[in-house]
Amino acid sequence: MSYNIAVLGATGAVGHEMLTILEERKFPINNIYALASKRSAGKEVSFGDKVLKVQDVEKFDFSDADIALFSAGSSVSEVWAPIAGEKGCIVIDNTSFFRMDPEVPLVVPEVNPEALENYRNKNIIANPNCSTIQMLVPLKPLHDLSIIKRIVVSTYQSVSGAGKSAMDELWDQTRNMFFNETIESKNFSKRIAFNVIPHIDKFLEDGSTKEEQKMIDETKKILDSSIEVSATCVRVPVFIGHAESVNIEFESNISIEEVRNILSDAPGVSLIDDIETNTYITPIECVSDFSVFVSRLRIDHTVPNGINMWVVSDNLRKGAALNSVQIAEELIDRKFI
Repeated sequence: MSYNIAVLGATGAVGHEMLTILEERKFPINNIYALASKRSAGKEVSFGDKVLKVQDVEKFDFSDADIALFSAGSSVSEVWAPIAGEKGCIVIDNTSFFRMDPEVPLVVPEVNPEALENYRNKNIIANPNCSTIQMLVPLKPLHDLSIIKRIVVSTYQSVSGAGKSAMDELWDQTRNMFFNETIESKNFSKRIAFNVIPHIDKFLEDGSTKEEQKMIDETKKILDSSIEVSATCVRVPVFIGHAESVNIEFESNISIEEVRNILSDAPGVSLIDDIETNTYITPIECVSDFSVFVSRLRIDHTVPNGINMWVVSDNLRKGAALNSVQIAEELIDRKFI
């Protein structure tokens, strides 16, 4: 059986990856529709060896699609996801708008696929934040063995997480510095070239940022509401690939050998960790890969039952587009569609 698929935000970085991954994974497609705003209508995007003409979302009838992958911004999803859902189209939304809606499942297929059963509430499924996804994929099988009490995570997030214009800004700033030209910061609060910025999204009243709060709230909704999470989210001058330093405190003792054995067999995880040969993963090596990579496994001797790890993944893929496509695949596997 094949399905009619719409991709809203097809001209953006994540939309491009959605189309690429649908083709790479040979998703069973009958018709594919590339959608965007009125100003992008008429542009062309690639889908395998085909060229698709982008359609104006305002003129598209969502009853023609079985599944729609959304990645065009929260304000767009706020308007169009309910419209699509009411017309019988299942929306997999990559924005933050519906993530904390109690009637909308927030899903990482390797972590909580059973939550998909609630998609019928609104015909909308939320895709989590990119940093939350890659953190929870390796933590889920560990949590099943020994309950996680607390997580302390520091992220090192690439500029592609802020969109194509942010990638362009890093490129332009880097070039302009070498040619002694004017440096402009439009997407970030400070210069991003040759710098790191401990500020992603808006600041909240308690001094944390909205990005950090997302990681806290989403971890509780997806994995376990009792887990305490402390997050510091940092933007770094890397084009693609997020990295995280993750400290985990478990309720009971868990050995490094047990962690290695579990992660070696965990779905979606690639354990690359050999200090004798300086073997570990960095963001540049994860680009275009489907896996969540784990390196630098070690005991934290400062707390009981503590483990440290380094987690890296392509934020445009597993952190966004791939997870959305996997959700669609899971819907089919569970015969929900």
